[in-house]
Formats: sequence, structure tokens, C-alpha cells
Amino acid sequence: MNSRREFLSFLAASPLAFGADDVISDPKQALDIMDFEEAARRKIPIAHWAYMATGVDDDATLHANRDGLLRLKVRPRRLVDVSKVDSSVELFGTKWPSPVYISACGSQKAFHPDGELGTARAAKAKNAAQMLSTVSSTSVEDVAAALGRPPWYQMYAPRQWEGVEKMVARVEAAGCTVMFLTVDVNPGRNTETQRRLSKADTRNCTVCHGSGGPGSNSTRPMVAGINGGILGQAITWDFVDRLRKLTRMKLLIKGIETHEDAQLAVEHGVDGMVVSNHGGRAMDADRATIDVLPEVVEVVHGRVPVLVDGGFRRGSDVFKALALGATAVGIGRPYLWGLGAFGQPGVERVLDIFHAELLLTMRQCGTRSIAEITRAYVS
Repeated sequence: MNSRREFLSFLAASPLAFGADDVISDPKQALDIMDFEEAARRKIPIAHWAYMATGVDDDATLHANRDGLLRLKVRPRRLVDVSKVDSSVELFGTKWPSPVYISACGSQKAFHPDGELGTARAAKAKNAAQMLSTVSSTSVEDVAAALGRPPWYQMYAPRQWEGVEKMVARVEAAGCTVMFLTVDVNPGRNTETQRRLSKADTRNCTVCHGSGGPGSNSTRPMVAGINGGILGQAITWDFVDRLRKLTRMKLLIKGIETHEDAQLAVEHGVDGMVVSNHGGRAMDADRATIDVLPEVVEVVHGRVPVLVDGGFRRGSDVFKALALGATAVGIGRPYLWGLGAFGQPGVERVLDIFHAELLLTMRQCGTRSIAEITRAYVS
């Protein structure tokens, strides 16, 4: 064959090849995470798909997250007994079979009628950690019941302190022991591509969102009753100090992107942090989270856990983050693809694929536990 195109044409002519327009119709057919993307896109209304799939400005950071992971190379090692490999990790007093956790994504009923309950049931089935968004379309109480344990809670801080106290009291009463304060979208953001794509959706928004339209409290049970709304621009490190004193929960900052802020977070007594750019949906800084991770890990120096999210699509991607010092890795769009395409079974299959690929990468590199994965395994 003289070219890649000729080779692909040869494969397409094979009776064993899938059709050019083939899309999986069952989660068991998925060979990798990306198989879910098109299956979900065909089922999710365009405006809802735009909300989930796009970034901000030119979508540069959205693409940078993937590009950064692809640039980083894995260094396999040979002739190591890998008949027994353990991918478990202990985090906040709980041992999880995998370092991959379900990150907070809002409005999941926009992607499937079961919404966060389908995700929670999948997390329960696979014993995966689930982080619940403040703008969840399902209450923390209902998610905890479906999950069989309280989820981690992601807070968009209410603008008024009375609202903060009310939200904290509610999630503590639901049994939550871990809270992630998200700080990367408070200044505002320009969801340009989302707005452009949404114009193609001609449906009446009030059918889904009630009389208040998109973003109304009627579809956000964790925001209902919070006077003044959420996401104020005046939140500072003084707010973190005040929140730290208010709650008994473990408190982490989600949205750290520099070593300077990582150092400040430790100084202000947080219990951990998430290196995150909101999946490219906060600011178009064109910096991949995997590129930011080393400077954060270095300054934190093991004092608190460092988690990371943004662009993870393969178990080998997860391995790369662990090699650079991450304690755990969050996924967002991948499980939303699984949810949107097939509900709970789709989310379960996404988690299974991540786990299987991570174990395979660990075996290829001769690392028999998470602790053995170091910087020596990436370049």
C-alpha cells in the first residue's frame, strides 16, 4: 500500500469492516471511550450538546487539554512480574478500586432523563467516587440514596454568606464529607461556541427549563432558596478562611492552575486541590492541565492530595497524570457521553474501559501499584 488512504480503503472493503456510518447501539460494543461520543451526539438535543461539548472563546484550552496529554509519552518497562496489579487508591479515608473519579457536571437531565441518578447508580455499581455539582438537576439527598453513600459535593459559592451557610448545612446533613469549592468561573466566561451552536435548536426552552428558562432555579434543586444566586466575583482567600471555619467537611479548591495559587491554598489550610481549567470552559489560556500539574505538585510537595481533570480519554492518560504526581483523575465529558447514549449502562462501560486501560498500561510499564508509578515512566 502506498498511502494511509489506500490502506483504509482496503479495510473498508473488507466484509469484517464496519460501515462508514456505523455508530454503537449498545455500550458493550464500545472498544474505547471515543466510541460513545457520536452515539451520544445523535441522541442529545443540539443546545444541550453545545453546553457540554464546547469551551470558551476559540476553544483553544479545550483542545490544549487533549494535545498536552498526547505530547506526553509513556516509557514501558519489561520483564517484570505483573501477574498481580493493584490500581486502588485511598482518598479522604476511603479506599477506591481506581483513581478515576466522576467529576461534577451540571444539568445531567439535559443529556438523559435519569440524569445524576443514572450516573450515581453506575458509580455505585463500579464503586467509583462521584462529585455532585451545585447546578445538578437532582438533589444531593436523592443522589446519595441512589449512590448508597453521600457524594462528594462541588460548591459554586452563593453570593450571600447566608446562602453559603444554608448550602453547607444542607450537604452536611446529607452526609457529605468532602467539598470542592470551584473558583475558576466566578470572574465570568465567554461561551461563544455554545451560543453559536444553540441557535440551531428551535425548541421552546420552557419545555425543559420551566417558566424561568435555561438556568432557572426550578431545574436546580441545590440552588433553590439561595437568595442572591451563586458565582459572585468578590470571593477571595478570606472567603476560603471563613468557609474553612464553617464546615467540618474536607475542603478542596477546584480550579488551581498555578504554583502560586497552589501554595496559597496550602497556606489557607485546604485539604487538597484540583488542577482544573473547567474542561476548557473557564478561560482560553491555552494551557493543558497536564502541563500545569508538575508545578503544582512540586510546590505542594505531598502536603495535601493533588487531583486533576481535563481531557482524559484513555487509561494511559490517567497513568501519565499519576506519573506526574496526581493522586486521582477526574472525568467529565466521557461519562456524559456514556450517560447520553445509554444511561446508567453507558456510564458503567466508560468506567470499565478506563479501569481496563489503566491496568493494561500499568502492566506494560511494570508498575504493580499506584505508588510505583513515578516520573520515570513518562517523558
